[in-house]
Amino acid sequence: MSTTLIVVIVVVAIIVIALIAYAASRSRAKKVEENRIEAREHREAADSTAREADKAKLQAEERAAQARRQQMEAEEQAERARAKQSEAEELRQRADQIDPDTENAPEADSRVESEAGSER
Repeated sequence: MSTTLIVVIVVVAIIVIALIAYAASRSRAKKVEENRIEAREHREAADSTAREADKAKLQAEERAAQARRQQMEAEEQAERARAKQSEAEELRQRADQIDPDTENAPEADSRVESEAGSER
C-alpha cells in the first residue's frame, strides 16, 4: 500500500468520525430541544390545572360562605319563630285568664265562689 492511500484512508476515516460525531451532537441537541418543549407543555398544563383548582376552591369557599349565611338566617328565622310562638302562648294564657268562660280563669273561679256564697 502506498503512503498516499494510507493518508487518504486516514483522512476519510477522520471525516467519517467527524460526521458521526456531528450527527450525534445534532441528535442530542434535537432531543434536548424536544425535552424543553415537552417540559414547557407540562408546565403550561400544570399552570392551567392550578388555575382551575384555584377557581374551584374559590367557588367552594363562596358556596361555603353562602351556606353559612343561609344557616345563620335559618337560625335567626327559627329564633324569631320561637319568639312568636312564645308570644302566642303568652297571649293564649292571658286570654284564658281573663275569659270568664274558661274554667281555669282565676276571676271566673272567684266569681263562681262569690255567686255561690251570695245565693246561700
